Amino acid sequence: MLYHEKAAQAEALLDEIGLDAWLIFVRESVIRPDPGIELVVGVDVTWDSAFIFGRDGQRVAIVGRYDVAGVRASGLFRTVIGYDESIRDPLIDALHRLDPLTIGLNYSLDDPTADGLTHGMFLHLCDLLSQTPFPSRFVSAAPLLAKLRSRKTPAEVERIRAAIAVTEEIVGLVEKQIRPGVSEAQLAAFVHDEFRQRNLASAWSWDACPIVNSGPDSEAGHGGPRDDIVVQPGHLVHIDLGVQREGYCSDIQRMWYVRRPDEESPPPEVQRAFETVVRAIEAGAAALRPGVRGYEVDAAARQVIIDAGYEEYRHALGHGLGRACHDGGPLLGPRWPRYGSMPDMQVEAGNVYTLELGVATSAGYIGIEEDVLVTDDGIEFLSTFQRRLWEV
Repeated sequence: MLYHEKAAQAEALLDEIGLDAWLIFVRESVIRPDPGIELVVGVDVTWDSAFIFGRDGQRVAIVGRYDVAGVRASGLFRTVIGYDESIRDPLIDALHRLDPLTIGLNYSLDDPTADGLTHGMFLHLCDLLSQTPFPSRFVSAAPLLAKLRSRKTPAEVERIRAAIAVTEEIVGLVEKQIRPGVSEAQLAAFVHDEFRQRNLASAWSWDACPIVNSGPDSEAGHGGPRDDIVVQPGHLVHIDLGVQREGYCSDIQRMWYVRRPDEESPPPEVQRAFETVVRAIEAGAAALRPGVRGYEVDAAARQVIIDAGYEEYRHALGHGLGRACHDGGPLLGPRWPRYGSMPDMQVEAGNVYTLELGVATSAGYIGIEEDVLVTDDGIEFLSTFQRRLWEV
């Protein structure tokens, strides 16, 4: 049912963005996954295959003989054509029947979730259609894919909610494991055991999900948890984790402070840093609404950090969340060259984002990450906002 919802959404987007046809061109999709296959097809193919979405509800699939049954069973395509020796003739015939003036292909300079067509496949497609007018009509389908990935349907939102809920359940269990003498790697192993018991995949690379940091000698980032760093009194413990459940991801960061024997509460430096991070996320959340551009949301949060005298974080405030942990669509990030045009895109209702940032302290890294849904008039927190530093 979800693939049917997304396919219908793709058809509507053709009119909205002024595209006559969307062509997903793939082969060996298990080896080389494509964002279009993932979103609106859901069936892997082997030989050269073309999935065409045209205006007025026209959908055509052209696949190798042995993939016909699987594609037909999906019920997504009104016309399913099989071939043996070459896709050339049926592909040309289908395009002549549709005669689109613009044909969107899955490539993008900025958005990796829209950049599925390899250079080799592009050259191959141009060769197949070399005696036709169609290569001159190719354009990027990135605007369509950005909206298709980022405008979550109600069913998609519910899957994300479920992924977040089980992640927060695991966070509650891991808190009981945080004590002096336990290594980062041991905490990660506990989380992995919980993933396995629930048949859950990690939202990103298994070896670095969760990220665990304890104390000032642990480097924040995407590195794996270490055996040689153990929790000690006076440490901040930071965990970044997410799961993939029913094809959709969660991504949250949580914080604890391990009190020294003579402490009744975290030191003022630590408490001030934590409160600043919370205020920055609140500022980003207040700025996040339909119609705002991604860089404006990032700027609101970033200014809080700068005004408090901390070094600004060197990443985007928030990324899309959905099929991938780093999903497509508008980015809540600064206008840095590495992000291309994505921070200039407008936020829409139905987008799901992380809001994440952190600062360094003498006790270790403080980072908080929340997951939110953009609504018609603001946002809804999908995760339970950690507004208080938890103590061990």
